[in-house]
Amino acid sequence: MARSEQLEQSCLCEVFVDPNLVCPLCEGRVSLPFCRDKQRQYWQCERCQLVYVPASYHLSPAAELAEYQQHENSFEDAGYRQFLGRAAAPLLARLEPASCGIDIGCGPAPVMAQMLSEAGHRCDYFDPLFFPEQPVRGLYDFITLTEVAEHMASPRRDLLSLKQQVAPGGWLLIMTKRVINAERFAHWHYKNDPTHISFYSEATLQWIAQCWGVAWRSEASDVALFGPFD
Repeated sequence: MARSEQLEQSCLCEVFVDPNLVCPLCEGRVSLPFCRDKQRQYWQCERCQLVYVPASYHLSPAAELAEYQQHENSFEDAGYRQFLGRAAAPLLARLEPASCGIDIGCGPAPVMAQMLSEAGHRCDYFDPLFFPEQPVRGLYDFITLTEVAEHMASPRRDLLSLKQQVAPGGWLLIMTKRVINAERFAHWHYKNDPTHISFYSEATLQWIAQCWGVAWRSEASDVALFGPFD
């Protein structure tokens, strides 16, 4: 494949600003073309560095649900429990005994909530598609979002607002793979999932931490822990 064709399929070379785009995280008005593949375009906010897919490429609710129903995560899946354990471990190391929390975006099987409950904590769960009858309410000692933030069409509404739900001294955990740079993004399997529409770099996570007024730490390449909250 010629170099020009590679660029056409991966990263947008022309530099221009689309005045109709508003960052779904910080509401910044300046986003630059970041990448393009055969399915979608990706833009990056100049302020918070979020890489996002414009709404015109988002799936319908029915198509999104159909994609999620193809996932085969279950309580009996030892590999999935091990995967979630990488996120649970640093959180559990900081929780007081019998803490109360919630796992948001758990999908059809609230495995993370079960694992945290097995460790002696109370953990509720909520998913807008599979468990919408259990809303997020009250204050929690911890909130977890594992492989959820990348699905958010409006992380400003659905993610930033969660600060109001964290009790003083509480923690918020986000598990999502991170953007490194445009070159690696162009060949990144993670972006190929049509339900993945928001992508976070370390700069984005730092912006979120500053917005919340808390510290954050990278516990793994895809695990970020924020807190303790005031």
